[in-house]
Amino acid sequence: MLPSTAVFYFPWEVSCGAVQEGDSVRTFGRLVRYEPEESRATLSANHASTEHHVVIHTMYVEPFDPIMGAQYIVLGEIENAEGIGATVHARALNCIDGVNLALLQKAITEQRSFFMERDSKQSDAPSRSDAI
Repeated sequence: MLPSTAVFYFPWEVSCGAVQEGDSVRTFGRLVRYEPEESRATLSANHASTEHHVVIHTMYVEPFDPIMGAQYIVLGEIENAEGIGATVHARALNCIDGVNLALLQKAITEQRSFFMERDSKQSDAPSRSDAI
């Protein structure tokens, strides 16, 4: 069975526990640490004058040639690791250095509002069984 479609979450949402274990997520951040012996990387992002960290399990994307300080986007599933908290089990980890993060955040916000509007229209429309 395939995993569910990955939803974009901001790094501060992942690090604060707004995502459930097993959920497929997409998130981003600046690579601040890589521990090859542990197959673990840490992405960092600032929001509201607070630095948020997202731990990434890199076993499925190795060999991984890290560029420290570069921006990365990750696609994977959330797993709660003992002593670490929420960890993203990466299925894809790509360098996106040079991407305008303000525009990326705006695009994520616009996508969310589109999906909410679409879902509310679908729930307001009468179903075919109601029309019969």
